[in-house]
Amino acid sequence: MDVSQAKQEHLLALKVMRLTKPTLFTNLPVTCEERDLPGDLFGRLMRDDPSTIKGAETLMLGEMLTLPQNFGNIFLGETFSSYISVHNDSSQVVKDILVKADLQTSSQRLNLSASNSAVAELKPECCIDDVIHHEVKEIGTHILVCAVSYTTQHGEKLYFRKFFKFQVLKPLDVKTKFYNAETDEVFLEAQIQNITTSPMFMEKVSLEPSMMYNVTELNTVTHQDHGVSTFGKMSYLQPMDTRQYLYCLTPKPEYAEKAGVIKGVTVIGKLDIVWKTNLGERGRLQTSQLQRMAPGYGDIRLSMEVIPDTVNLEEPFDIRCKITNCSERTMDLLVDMINTSSIHWCGVSGRALGKLSPGASLSLDLTLLASVQGLQSISGLRLTDSFLKRTYEYDDVAQVCVVCPS
Repeated sequence: MDVSQAKQEHLLALKVMRLTKPTLFTNLPVTCEERDLPGDLFGRLMRDDPSTIKGAETLMLGEMLTLPQNFGNIFLGETFSSYISVHNDSSQVVKDILVKADLQTSSQRLNLSASNSAVAELKPECCIDDVIHHEVKEIGTHILVCAVSYTTQHGEKLYFRKFFKFQVLKPLDVKTKFYNAETDEVFLEAQIQNITTSPMFMEKVSLEPSMMYNVTELNTVTHQDHGVSTFGKMSYLQPMDTRQYLYCLTPKPEYAEKAGVIKGVTVIGKLDIVWKTNLGERGRLQTSQLQRMAPGYGDIRLSMEVIPDTVNLEEPFDIRCKITNCSERTMDLLVDMINTSSIHWCGVSGRALGKLSPGASLSLDLTLLASVQGLQSISGLRLTDSFLKRTYEYDDVAQVCVVCPS
């Protein structure tokens, strides 16, 4: 571009302004004691101030709304809105005006123009207005590029553009923890922290599970046949506050029996968070797919299907175990039961369970007797694969409370 073209005065003027909602006016109250020299002067001035709340003049929050004085902060998940105006400052008619607005991020360039067609002509002192909206989905530097091309009445084609740079900040800090249960259930704890400077109203925090799981939210309690949120009626999250959300994921029936499939599943789902700030500005954040460490079951997985919570001292009780072949080979299993000082097995030890193909399961009913009161661990169960002569021992399979019958 030569110097003459760079210094050329254009017939059109471009203005770009961010559209945001107003904020509540805040004032700084000045008070003193009645025995001080000003007396009640400051109090009368605050009561006469139209921006204060009557009866609560010493509060910083006022009744009036103020227009934003600066660009403000833009957070990830919010909607960026901007007003673009092209005004004809000259005394001649301008033709074929084309206004284009692009948003440049670190990874892509987006076209935000509502229309890509040119305006036939623009008379003096007239303008072309456009409002653009974009849901911000990336953090970091964003550049709004506004370009204007037009033709003068002498047929000369002119072009200019302006750049508007702004930063997108992260509003929430999300941390997750996974807990693998003895069954195929997975518990997810999501810690969400508000890292902005204003309170948020948490409208929705939900977990969208992967195709193999069903999800149950554990963030409500039942009260008078109604579900009540554990966070109360007004779900506000103050600046720098953290809140924990808990979810339980259960394999769908068609996948529950496929031990090998569920064992290798690491993708759990993604969190969908919706909030509102200030005067109802809406924000939405969706995490990437959450992944857990796949549990290591080994070749054989032993889990409890049926076990009583409380049993009587020196009285037989029944349990039901589930044995799953998690290996890629067929096994021929034998079960041995070894008595401990507090738990005694009732039945034949060393009996054959038969062949178990890869991914298959079988249920095993067993009878025990407890000789010591208190919380006791069920131990002493051993499985042997007769094909490879390999032994698998299971201690602390489950716990049971032993009480003395009245």
